[in-house]
Amino acid sequence: MQPSLEKLRKFFRLEHENSYSNTAVIGGLANILNYWEGEARNDNLPEDVVQATVQTLHAYADQAPEQRAEALISLWKQIQDEVPEAAAARKQTASRLPASEPEKAEAPARQGNPVEPPVSEEKPEAVPVVEAPAAASADTPPLPAPQPVPPVHQQADPQKNRPQANPKGKGSGRADSRPGGVTSKRPIALNASLTVLAGVGPKHASMLTRLGLNTLGDMLYNFPRRYDDYSQLKPIRDVFYGQQVTVIGTLTMVDSRQVRGGKMSIIEAVINDGTAGLRLTWFNKPWLINRLKVGEAISVSGTIDQYLGRLVMNSPDWEPVEAENLHTNRIVPIYSLTANVTQLWLRKLMHQVVVYWAPKLTDHLPDAIRQAANLPELGTALLQAHFPDSQEKLKAARQRLAFDEIFFLQTGVLRQRRDYQSVAGRVFEVENAWLETRLSALPFALTNSQKKAIGDIRLDLKSGKPMNRLLQGDVGSGKTVVAALAAAMINQSGAQVAVMAPTSILAEQHYRNFLSLLAGEGGPLKPEQIRLLVGDTAGGEKDEIRAGLADGTIKVVIGTHALIEDPVTFADLQFVVVDEQHRFGVEQRAALRSKGTHPHLLVMTATPIPRSLALTVYGDLDLSVMDDMPPGRQAIETHVLTPRERERAYTLVKGQAASGYQAFIIYPLVEDDGSGETPSPLLAATQEHERLQKEVFPHLKLGLLHGRMKPDEKDAVMLAFRDRKYDVLISTTVVEVGVDVPNATVMMVEGANRFGLAQLHQLRGRVGRGEAQSYCLLIPDHEDAAENERLQAMAETNDGFILAERDLQQRGPGEFLGTRQAGYATSLKMASLSDIPLIEKAREQAQALFARDPDLKNPENALLSEALGRFWGSTKGDVS
Repeated sequence: MQPSLEKLRKFFRLEHENSYSNTAVIGGLANILNYWEGEARNDNLPEDVVQATVQTLHAYADQAPEQRAEALISLWKQIQDEVPEAAAARKQTASRLPASEPEKAEAPARQGNPVEPPVSEEKPEAVPVVEAPAAASADTPPLPAPQPVPPVHQQADPQKNRPQANPKGKGSGRADSRPGGVTSKRPIALNASLTVLAGVGPKHASMLTRLGLNTLGDMLYNFPRRYDDYSQLKPIRDVFYGQQVTVIGTLTMVDSRQVRGGKMSIIEAVINDGTAGLRLTWFNKPWLINRLKVGEAISVSGTIDQYLGRLVMNSPDWEPVEAENLHTNRIVPIYSLTANVTQLWLRKLMHQVVVYWAPKLTDHLPDAIRQAANLPELGTALLQAHFPDSQEKLKAARQRLAFDEIFFLQTGVLRQRRDYQSVAGRVFEVENAWLETRLSALPFALTNSQKKAIGDIRLDLKSGKPMNRLLQGDVGSGKTVVAALAAAMINQSGAQVAVMAPTSILAEQHYRNFLSLLAGEGGPLKPEQIRLLVGDTAGGEKDEIRAGLADGTIKVVIGTHALIEDPVTFADLQFVVVDEQHRFGVEQRAALRSKGTHPHLLVMTATPIPRSLALTVYGDLDLSVMDDMPPGRQAIETHVLTPRERERAYTLVKGQAASGYQAFIIYPLVEDDGSGETPSPLLAATQEHERLQKEVFPHLKLGLLHGRMKPDEKDAVMLAFRDRKYDVLISTTVVEVGVDVPNATVMMVEGANRFGLAQLHQLRGRVGRGEAQSYCLLIPDHEDAAENERLQAMAETNDGFILAERDLQQRGPGEFLGTRQAGYATSLKMASLSDIPLIEKAREQAQALFARDPDLKNPENALLSEALGRFWGSTKGDVS
């Protein structure tokens, strides 16, 4: 056996005889590393063994005796598996303890019985040692420091949550049945529960679960939420108030005192670096008095504060200068926390996992893609993303990891698109003469973008593949007309059409429009062939509609979720239209499409989709953009008012009502329940309806609409408002989508700062639908919010696409994705869906790869296919 291993075995044996008291070496077992690490490398020991030994012994002092026993047993088992000479020596030892059963070691130790480690009876030779420095600081004492991560050759025992020896030896991966017999190079131990880490028991693991950390692999991708850059050391004399710095000095004073009648303890210390002194203060950490020693050199990091005219640093992170600087003197990662988990403890745990495992990962990106995109290797990127050496390396690491996410997203949607188009769709030919007849029957001329969208749909319908198109048009751009004409193209062949809307109000509006466009004078259908099916449709009428759909006499049905209920069947459903698609989940859209045989699909949205989302999340859809408005529409004047200017808004409403027009007043709440949970500045619709009717608009008729009303009540109010029975409609955001009241010219939004740009733009779109000049008045719930960026952006432009880009940057993709595929937004930890250059780079590489190897069957793409599967997981692969 190599001399370095022989010495290690002797020290382990002595440590066992001393009941794992960390006294085999003066100052602690970790002190042997001062000379052992170099000797081990001279003996050509595997680097895995060297690193595992270093990590185990560094963590040894902070563990309980039972954990120390388990740590040494586990380490020696790894050495035996990776070094043949150590395994041979094991056979010569009289008594042995199986390393795969550490739990058996703990029981006799607790009973006071001797436990034999896998080492010989020899005593250690004299080794020169030095007194060990004090242990590194910890911000809290309750959680023990973690032991090094199980090495590659171990895998989790699901019954015991303990490391278990791999019977096949030191193989690090698992067999893969891909062509060419490629073996996955992802270490199987990354699937192990965190309880395999000594010091992380079930209680600690359950706390980490709240952070989404269940396995070692999860920890690698648990990226910091931000970083504090303490890498620039400064002499104490050069620091100034408010600066975030790291300084190194010697402790010249340490003191403890009680304040507030003993309810709070304060630890005070002073460090001096020869240029000046700095006072340090910690609150309610009494254990620090035993860890901070006068004369010890420490490194502290934090923000410089001021007290009684003197510079101080409150609650700084600190470490002995000899310790590895995880928390100070570097760019420090700051992780998300949960109850009872501290930053220092989690950072130390993360460091041990990342440093051990990141270099062991084989990059899933083929070299050709990685080099073409100028990206670092995966292991390097993970290490630098957690513990960066510089801002430049951190930027490169984040760029690589963000590329992976966008690349996986691109590849996934390209695969979805291919899968959907791999089946046959019925061909519907549309003659020019027929289309001209339909267009000439319309009471208005189509815009250029409407004509372009209809042309796109015609090409889709005759392609022989199912149409899969997103019709994206700003509020009032005429999407319904396009959908109705597309439905007529399907109906001319006798097939059926289903239109699904998110609300009964919007479904009823579509129903009226379809009746007017398709069953009016000279229309291709009869009124009885177009029906409305919503939750409140009477039972007898529902049965009649279901029968008509089943026998094919009803050609167009428009409805809500009622369309996807099981009793609804179609004779020949060939075209599905989903309006405001972001309000429906994947399962709901799939359920409607499943009622036909590969029907053509058109999804519509009035929310402008930023270009970056169109390239990524909606990359599986063909896109038709309607970006011009029907003739006669005027730009809506938008003004941001302070709460004190509310009377100006009321005056405008009164003036418009006197001219025969109508107004909306929108509130963010239905009512204030008096619980105290509602912030007082927020106005509620029901209370304000009463106040406005009595005090502000006594001579006008005011209606009330909110989401707690029954559907038939909401419909009745909206119909009354449309028919001019109300001058002003007091409402919540239930009017956001689809309500068409051409006579309304004022949209007044209270608490406007609480809405995103997309929602405010939708609300603004409820007015300006006639030829009269219309106005949008935005009133925040407090004076300062009048400077809100979103509100000012609304006043600057009526262009929904510009606003959509700003909303994406300010509020993220949630405003646009809605209930679309659950994995999209949550799977992106590093990437930003507003980073156009990165998205275009990833899309270019994904398309090139897809052209070469769409199924990722080539051996060089096997690991990429595996990583892609992990990224998408159980996410539904439905389009739109």
